[in-house]
Amino acid sequence: MVSIHHNILLVEGKQDVRVIPELIEANGVNWGTRKSPVVYIRDYDGYQNLVDPDVISTELQASGLSVLGIMIDADDNPLGRWQSIRSACLKSIPDIPEALPEEGLIHIAPNGIKFGIWIMPDNKMRGMLETFLTYMIPIESQALWSFAQEVAQEAKNKGAVFTDLHLDKANIYTWLAWQNPPGRQLHQAIMERILNPNHPNAQRFVTWFRTLYGLT
Repeated sequence: MVSIHHNILLVEGKQDVRVIPELIEANGVNWGTRKSPVVYIRDYDGYQNLVDPDVISTELQASGLSVLGIMIDADDNPLGRWQSIRSACLKSIPDIPEALPEEGLIHIAPNGIKFGIWIMPDNKMRGMLETFLTYMIPIESQALWSFAQEVAQEAKNKGAVFTDLHLDKANIYTWLAWQNPPGRQLHQAIMERILNPNHPNAQRFVTWFRTLYGLT
């Protein structure tokens, strides 16, 4: 039997599936159970699999759906990424705004479904989920964070093979390697408050998410 989910979030990868529930629950929302979450997160295993007019059209027509959200990374081209996802949505939502609001898109699709888009980290800057998570680094750890960025860049200069696009990933994992305990995964760092999920810099995304899905 196919499960019916009223609230769905489409994402690029498995990190999103792990991180978002921890972040939202840490901000006072009961996420529910694995079988019955307050928002069901569907991983599309990469942006190219998600940015497809037929995929978005099919998702919008799912039985029992009330709200559909999409969360993607800006990577190195925020405007291009918005134009790309907007073009994919036009088949189903011809009146989608031309510009992505800084506070995230919340729109009503022609079939009455509430529809939203957020581009990590903040709908305007280059980056990704990991960039957004650096906003949650506690104030008292800023000196160590600056040093972690210097070390990651120096490693790159000495032949580390990560790409420039993934510098933000290298930075945060370097910083996490120096925490207690060392090397926690991103969702664990939120759950254990190594990252501060209530940091003011994270609240714009939290507000978008809660408003989109009607969560109190």
